Amino acid sequence: MKLVLCSASPRRREFLERIGVGFSLAPAHIDETQRPGEAAVAYALRMAREKAESCARPGQVVLAADTIVVVGEDVLGKPRDRSDAERMLRMLSGGEHRVITAVCVPPRACAVETTVKFAPLTDAQVRWLAASGDGDDKAGAYAVQGLAGAFVERIDGSFTNVVGLPLAETLQMLAEAGVELPWT
Repeated sequence: MKLVLCSASPRRREFLERIGVGFSLAPAHIDETQRPGEAAVAYALRMAREKAESCARPGQVVLAADTIVVVGEDVLGKPRDRSDAERMLRMLSGGEHRVITAVCVPPRACAVETTVKFAPLTDAQVRWLAASGDGDDKAGAYAVQGLAGAFVERIDGSFTNVVGLPLAETLQMLAEAGVELPWT
């Protein structure tokens, strides 16, 4: 069964390529605005489902995902600019936050949560991380596999979820949808 990845994320693409899963790309273009009062998990699941729906074509299996960072009740998406990145990094500094990635392989969808603990960041570290651009297109303005990884004290849960695609859950859904995996 032909797989279509509905994502512009280079990390999701790289995960599938490394494993040897064949796919084509069809990045989804949807309104990603969180609705008033919408809970974080519900928001991520809605985004993944809407992305999948926007890419769905007969005879294909689609894979869509959406990753958000949640501090308290605040949902952090991708930073608008360096100032916004600094704001987000200050929110993460010295505390725990949740990374939620919702994955959709219609008709199934799931949300995976991982808790991440950041070391306290100095103003100089916040400015350096933001100025590096390493977190420009990433939820919460950081990449755990990038420069910010130096400041992550603990991860409770799936590392690949924090990068942007919880592989164990994704591969199970792909197998159930009939996608040929390299070991089958």
